[in-house]
Amino acid sequence: MLEDSGFVEVGIGDAVDTFGGARGEEQARNFEVYGYAFLARRADG
Repeated sequence: MLEDSGFVEVGIGDAVDTFGGARGEEQARNFEVYGYAFLARRADG
């Protein structure tokens, strides 16, 4: 999807537990929800 939007050199970081200690933590665990960092640059930049 990022490449289709004109980004190149797309990197995806490791999974991060973004819901630890949050009110929705149990639901996040049930659905295996994690956050990921993305790093990319525009092809024209």
